[in-house]
Amino acid sequence: MEKGCSKQYLLQHLLRLLFYLLIFIPSTSKALANPRASNNSAPAVIVFGDSTVDPGNNNYVKTVFKADFAPYGKDFANHVPTGRFSNGRLTPDFIVSYIGIKESIPPYLDPTLSIKELMTGVSFASAGSGFDPLTAKVSNVIGIPKQLENFKEYKKRLESAIGMKRTENLINKALFIVSAGTNDFVINYFTLPIRRKIYSVSGYQQFILQKATQFLQDLFEQGARRILFSSLPPMGCLPVVITMFSKHAISERGCLDNYSSVGLQFNQLLQKELNLMQFRLANHGVSIYLTDSYVALTDMIQGHGRSAFDEVSLGCCETGYLETALLCNPKSFLCPDASKYVFWDSIHPTERVYENVFKSIRPIIDAIIRD
Repeated sequence: MEKGCSKQYLLQHLLRLLFYLLIFIPSTSKALANPRASNNSAPAVIVFGDSTVDPGNNNYVKTVFKADFAPYGKDFANHVPTGRFSNGRLTPDFIVSYIGIKESIPPYLDPTLSIKELMTGVSFASAGSGFDPLTAKVSNVIGIPKQLENFKEYKKRLESAIGMKRTENLINKALFIVSAGTNDFVINYFTLPIRRKIYSVSGYQQFILQKATQFLQDLFEQGARRILFSSLPPMGCLPVVITMFSKHAISERGCLDNYSSVGLQFNQLLQKELNLMQFRLANHGVSIYLTDSYVALTDMIQGHGRSAFDEVSLGCCETGYLETALLCNPKSFLCPDASKYVFWDSIHPTERVYENVFKSIRPIIDAIIRD
């Protein structure tokens, strides 16, 4: 009798082990492939900026700077073109998924958003926007000051739903992301004559720097305490910049260092200003980090990226020289595999690049959400 029970127990044990191997291990592998942050204290992620962080606010704006049609979103969930200027997710989408509050971040202007969605964060960003008011005006998009006004409206909506104290606490603990400035130089200063008649390159850098730091001060006054500010990318490596400003744009597709250096110099100036602001506001529990997307993107284009990407100077959509927004449309030719390209269209990176940028700043995210 004891021998029979022993065999039965052994069989049950083996069955449980088999069930474990079939069910638990695959889910563990998935978890390891998509790790989640531990000890997260950020209840929401709130985003401001341009197309690098706009999940679809421009869908609700009368502008040509839209991406709510194929082939945009080709590799997003259910292959839906959401308004993101990429084939898939943006860096904030990876961040909210990583800290475990939602799978992607929605645009604030989406009228269907629930209070729960609002409570876990939204993006106010608008493709084509910048710190210079002229930049948004040229593109007829949502400027940074208007994004701030929308944020104030957002706070009032939260206060009506959950009360002033809970809203204040949520804002204090939320992770704020700011990504803007590239359009001020690429769409505005480099391309149009208006600002160049008024400012030298260094003068315009100081102008944008003043606008950016004032915006951060405004965010602080509205309750922001945890802020990630994205540096400018190597602008001379953007396919559209190479096409417009290189003397041999077709035969030689290398980065234009003189344009990239403008961004690098600006990043250095910005870092100094952020250090001063951090020191001045430290007693208020403020944490401000400049995330180095310049280095991350440069590595993918000029350094380590050459072994990981097949194409680093052309977009995946159509010719890859100039196409973006309406010029990249359902009739456009596409490269076979966007993950082999750094750029999706002539300006915007692919989902794989946004994911790599997220991975490069993950230690900063870990530090700021555990404070």
